[in-house]
Amino acid sequence: MATDPKNPSDSYLGFWREYHMCTLTTPRPDGTPHVVAVGVTYDPGNGYARVITNKHSRKVANVLAAGAQGARVAVCQVGKGRWATLEGVAHIRTEAEVVADAVARYADRYGRTPAPNPDRVVIEIALTRAMGRA
Repeated sequence: MATDPKNPSDSYLGFWREYHMCTLTTPRPDGTPHVVAVGVTYDPGNGYARVITNKHSRKVANVLAAGAQGARVAVCQVGKGRWATLEGVAHIRTEAEVVADAVARYADRYGRTPAPNPDRVVIEIALTRAMGRA
């Protein structure tokens, strides 16, 4: 069921506030999908989903390979009979304040602050679509 990613229902947003590991799908340079487990935070007010990660990861390389227009990506989570997917255009953010904000959002959702990592970056996804059954 489609929903507005910037104005989700209470149940959809509530599902994204629960502790769930997610998948991130990025396109490899050859067009095939690369799917990995990640933690995701959802910020409907600003229209973003965010993933914190190491700048040397394959997922970051895939997003960068897409060029300045960004990469079309999807994040998804599943919990029993519920599921939710967010789609959008990803860019890599390296600014210290953006990384710190993403780490704080991650800590809020997942109940732990990740260890410091000087190579941490943010995959910021400008949301274009949301769907699910939450």
